[in-house]
Amino acid sequence: MASELQKRKIGRVFEALDRNADGLLEETDFAALTERWAELGDVGPGSPEHVRLIVVMMGWWRTLLAASAGTALDTVTMDDVLGVIDDLGELRNPVTATATTLFDAVDEDGDGLVTATEYRRMIEAWSGRSTDTDEVFPLLDLDGDGLLSRAEFAELWTDFWAGDDPRSPGNWVFGRFELPVPQYQ
Repeated sequence: MASELQKRKIGRVFEALDRNADGLLEETDFAALTERWAELGDVGPGSPEHVRLIVVMMGWWRTLLAASAGTALDTVTMDDVLGVIDDLGELRNPVTATATTLFDAVDEDGDGLVTATEYRRMIEAWSGRSTDTDEVFPLLDLDGDGLLSRAEFAELWTDFWAGDDPRSPGNWVFGRFELPVPQYQ
């Protein structure tokens, strides 16, 4: 069962994806996101990178849709997404593959590193709006070199989706938000 922390951070991503704010994700939401990601790295239609991006993103759509049994035809609810989050321990390889694919899309100059500017563009592509990420990027920069390596990005991405530690930097992958106060026994 998803924790309150997971519900909050996944909820922000869900809301950004749900372009018409009806509480349901549709295939068109994922297709639009895929195209916004493709525009980041200027990935041309039909290129191997574009095809890989489509395969990964639309693969997650199919995974979520398969988990949505009992909901409206061809839609996914927040509860459906949270159900898949509960199973991410078994899906580590697809989560890491997604991180690698998105890293390549975000790494606009192909140097194997994501700059603060590239990260901001990623967040803006995800949310579809202008976003200030100056405060968040240093939290994600695990080694303090001013850049995100592929390994850092994969660790942060995986921790965002599967992690449940309120102190983890992975919580900020999609930008800053208010975390619930941890309850300690």
